[in-house]
Amino acid sequence: MSSADPTLALYLEHRGSLVAYANGIVRDRAGAEDVVQEAYLRFSSASSDERLITSPVSYLYRIVRNLALDWVHRTSDVASTGQAPALEQVAQDGPTAEDVLHYRDELRILTDALAELPERTRIAFTMYRLQGCTLQQVGDRLGVSVVRAHQLVKDAILHAARRLDGMDG
Repeated sequence: MSSADPTLALYLEHRGSLVAYANGIVRDRAGAEDVVQEAYLRFSSASSDERLITSPVSYLYRIVRNLALDWVHRTSDVASTGQAPALEQVAQDGPTAEDVLHYRDELRILTDALAELPERTRIAFTMYRLQGCTLQQVGDRLGVSVVRAHQLVKDAILHAARRLDGMDG
């Protein structure tokens, strides 16, 4: 646990308020502590999985909220039936192995499709769809009109869609 770990530092900074937030949902301090600990484990795993998390604090609160609601649901099931749900009935939080492989294949196909595009088209697509630039900014960077920038982005999207459609066949 090095202090250089930004995930841990963020968690420790917000831990008290996360526990209070979870406690407001589950109405049990020990349960809230468990929820927040589980949330940290999931948050840490997601952060180390090279995913881009644009708002880590909001993401952490969302994990806590979802886990707290699951905890309330589980405990209400136990209270009403007198027995805990079978392990097989507890929903998985992440994608299946098949989903992961499918998404990796899609990402590979998209990467290949983008590499096949002319440089200006690839730059236009990257700026507009991945970097969040406006069509005006794309046009300014490439020295083309907004209409032409839009056409370049559209060409890239259509090319990628055709490649993805061929994936299922």
